[in-house]
Amino acid sequence: MALLSVAEALARVTRGLKPLEVERVALESANGRVLAEDVAARLTQPPFDASAMDGYAVRAADVTAVPVTLLVVGRSAAGAGFRGRVGPGEAVRIFTGAPVPEGADLIVIQENAEDEKASVTIKEAAGEPHIRLRGQDFTEGEILLTAGTRLGPREMMLAAAMNQADLPVRRKPKVAILATGNEVVPPGSELEADQIISSVPYGLAALIARHGGEAMALGIAKDEPESIITLARAGSAADILVTIGGASVGEYDLVAAALKSEGLALDFWKIAMRPGKPLLFGWMGNQRVLGVPGNPVSALICAHVFLIPMLDKLLGLTEQLHSEPEAVLGEALGANGPREHYMRALSAWRQDGMRVVTPLPSQDSSLVAALARADCLIVRPPNAPALPRGARVRIVPLDRG
Repeated sequence: MALLSVAEALARVTRGLKPLEVERVALESANGRVLAEDVAARLTQPPFDASAMDGYAVRAADVTAVPVTLLVVGRSAAGAGFRGRVGPGEAVRIFTGAPVPEGADLIVIQENAEDEKASVTIKEAAGEPHIRLRGQDFTEGEILLTAGTRLGPREMMLAAAMNQADLPVRRKPKVAILATGNEVVPPGSELEADQIISSVPYGLAALIARHGGEAMALGIAKDEPESIITLARAGSAADILVTIGGASVGEYDLVAAALKSEGLALDFWKIAMRPGKPLLFGWMGNQRVLGVPGNPVSALICAHVFLIPMLDKLLGLTEQLHSEPEAVLGEALGANGPREHYMRALSAWRQDGMRVVTPLPSQDSSLVAALARADCLIVRPPNAPALPRGARVRIVPLDRG
């Protein structure tokens, strides 16, 4: 029986996923969240004609011939504008960001003027007006942030400028993480014979948080149905349950059989992917269950390929965060086998801006240090032919920072 392709597996795990409900959060808590609705400006920006420079607000008609001396009738500063009108032969001392007084239509920068206490001599007035017109940036009611946008520094600054104190965002998807294995113990443990450290939950939790989710650590279940069921029930409120291990050949019934008693409807448990063949997927009521392999590299790569798109769907993201850009090979590659291969690789950039990727020497799915060094994955289709150095390949960039 042919293994399920990665593309078909991805279609199945994301099929039917709808954006989660809306909640309003304070602006200061909205960084990294995804907008659920379009957001319009609550004011016009700038709210008045404002000076772009320090200098003097004058009438252009008064400075057509220079030098010319004008009477200074007041000053306009940010937060303390001049309330009068600039008449013929008059000027107002003005500072950057201050309201341009009525009657003025030109700012003469201070380098082109000579202050004479009650008057000012304009030595040069050529050039732009140096006035930021009212509404030059945006106007009240204008939609500037759209649903499906992930909020970052630029969007946060814009929302604040729009006078938005809180924003409508999608609820964070809850992802419960359940590790399994009699041999697996938490970091910091004194290892006994045949034990290994549990590392995958920490990588998954970081990935989930990075991509807008909320991770729930359920702990480590023993290789016993009762232990798996007990911990899985603790995560029943999560939108997605991610299990780690217990789904490879010879162990298939361990996780799946235990969860079937809780209502698991199994969709698939093997795919044509390397690493990541023993991937499990199904439903328990409204909860999606994604079972990743126990090998750390396999688990995290499966999360990149499958879990991130699931989170994107639940958040209603419009941007393609998991797209696969192209790069060129830094060395030749041999032919690929029957499974889609995700090869750990390092990047360099040519002067023309092209990304050059070179696979790491070992592609063993248990090598965590090698994965930490990698900054991308080279994607090799099933049965792909050998490729020479310089050939184009698809890549999946890995998170940094």
